[in-house]
Amino acid sequence: MIVFDGVCELCNGWVDFLLARDLRGRYRFAAMQGEAGRRLLAAHGLDPDDPASFLLIDAEGAHTDSDAIVRVLSGLGGGWRLVAAGRIVPRALRDRLYRLVARHRYRWFGVRSACRVPDPRHAHRFLDR
Repeated sequence: MIVFDGVCELCNGWVDFLLARDLRGRYRFAAMQGEAGRRLLAAHGLDPDDPASFLLIDAEGAHTDSDAIVRVLSGLGGGWRLVAAGRIVPRALRDRLYRLVARHRYRWFGVRSACRVPDPRHAHRFLDR
């Protein structure tokens, strides 16, 4: 399960990227502005009203920020597993870069006036439709 910012253009681009490459349908999605996304964020100690973190919930537990991104990309399989080598960069440094982008994502990439409505082909992969 991936909880993403449903009004952020960068975050929606990330979801589109994953939908195109997750051929096994491993990942499901919840916008943090939706009921399910808010519930998941709160359950994992993240503030649903301050959407600065990316949340991945998998069989290993909950992961945020750069660790979540590395796990998601590695989970796509194939050549994407090489992204796991990014863990050699200290997490503090990776997360600092993540937070820089997260803090400026609306200004740099844009914001939507409303959460995305999933394409009918992928609607079953979204918790809140």
